[in-house]
Amino acid sequence: MNPSTLLPLPPELLTDLKAGLANQETLSQFDLRGVDLRGANLSKMCFLGAHLMGAILSEANLQGADLRGANLQGADLRGANLLDASLNRAMLQGADLSGANLTEARLQVAYYDRETVWPQDYPYKTSGAIGPRAILNGAYLSTANLRDADLQNTNLIGAYLNGTDLTGANLENARLSGANLRLAFLTGAYLRNARLNGVDLQGVDLRAADLSGVEIEHLQSIAGADFSLVQGLSEANRAKLLARSSAELDVWNSYTRRTTRQSLTIS
Repeated sequence: MNPSTLLPLPPELLTDLKAGLANQETLSQFDLRGVDLRGANLSKMCFLGAHLMGAILSEANLQGADLRGANLQGADLRGANLLDASLNRAMLQGADLSGANLTEARLQVAYYDRETVWPQDYPYKTSGAIGPRAILNGAYLSTANLRDADLQNTNLIGAYLNGTDLTGANLENARLSGANLRLAFLTGAYLRNARLNGVDLQGVDLRAADLSGVEIEHLQSIAGADFSLVQGLSEANRAKLLARSSAELDVWNSYTRRTTRQSLTIS
């Protein structure tokens, strides 16, 4: 739901939230940004898709809570009890989770960034969450919305990224060897020093991407890939791409309506 269409939070609903008595079917339509629920009993509460940016949830009991797709950017979750909570696809950029209990919490495809504070010794890199230094080797992320995601130094070896929207994403130093990027959108993505060895780039949109220092050995296919206006592509790598067969170079990109050969001559 667009934040501009959210309903104001009624005082009586805030009172019910603090007491753990809120109607679980109505929370996503209310504006919960910045709400103060510190220490509240929110066990098993449904915050599916809720807008909780900047919310104060420190020491709150969120055991078993449904926070799937919730926007928790900048939220204060210090010391919160998130035992067995569902945080799949939640937005945790800038959230403070220090001291939180994340035992058995589900974080698949939750988003974090360099400003997210995790509990000490919590293995967030292997939690399934997406962000800097995450280990997502072989992860199934096909058609996921990773636009503008911070994926610096991320391990995505053999990941399934076909059709994934990585427009503007920061993939500096990312390891993508063997990944399936077929039909992915990497328009304007930052791929400086990324490893793309053995990647399938069929139909990928790389327009204006930064390919400085990128490794592109043994690519599976570049048929229909659009490299128009890419930055930092070395002449050696450009020549390597142009040496591919005409069966790949003369294929149209179904989205940009330009052949791979044509795109490699546009600077």
